[in-house]
Amino acid sequence: MNTIIYSSLVLAAIGIVAAVILYFVSQKFKVYEDPKIDEVAVLLPGANCGGCGFAGCRNFAETIVKNGGLNGLACPPGGPKVNSAIASVFGGGNQEDVPKITIVRCNGSCENAPAKVQYDSIASCAWFNMLNAGESGCAFGCLGCGDCVKACKFDAIYISQKTKLPVVTSSCVFCGACQKACPRSIISIVPRHEQGVVYVACVNQDKGGEAKKNCSVACIGCKKCEKTCEYAAVTVNNNLANVNEDNCIACKKCVDGCPTKAIHAQA
Repeated sequence: MNTIIYSSLVLAAIGIVAAVILYFVSQKFKVYEDPKIDEVAVLLPGANCGGCGFAGCRNFAETIVKNGGLNGLACPPGGPKVNSAIASVFGGGNQEDVPKITIVRCNGSCENAPAKVQYDSIASCAWFNMLNAGESGCAFGCLGCGDCVKACKFDAIYISQKTKLPVVTSSCVFCGACQKACPRSIISIVPRHEQGVVYVACVNQDKGGEAKKNCSVACIGCKKCEKTCEYAAVTVNNNLANVNEDNCIACKKCVDGCPTKAIHAQA
């Protein structure tokens, strides 16, 4: 009987000592989490798309609270409504959201860039890109395997069966997932001005003759657009025209003057 009592007392003492030790350890190493993190996290869409530049919505919420507000940050999928709601948590009022547009900087369709070979392997742009060529022979244009489509969590992009090029729909939330997935960087998210957007639908840096051999609408670096533009918004570097959105007023003179129709305008 005494053995049972002594054993019970020893176990109770060990339990009490362990509890005291655990209490002090927990107090020593406890991590304080600002309750505002949960408040902000519940406002986010929970897509964990990475469009904000952080590792998921929770990490973004932690960053916002740490910074004391958005401070130039934004949730692309959430748009103005979510960003304004987050700003109000910190007493900041509405958060301005610059209108954006997702553009595809390639017009090498089946008609404009006919296939010279047939790709019959893993359906992945990243894999195909390692071969350093496309079916048309262009080493810069869209490969058409749809890595951008697989990356999009909002069903906002698809590959056209007619052109074999990506088409961005009105469902786009500008999260940037398709942009990151494209191994040839032909998808870009740019500011959308009231007058529209002018961009070069080509990323080919080959010299004019070589570029035109593979694609009839490729930029040939002729600099006609550069000379036509009155606002220094178009420059040609490495045989490729580039539009500076800050200077461009979308007058479309470069669009009309481009001999290969490589420059496009979109409302």
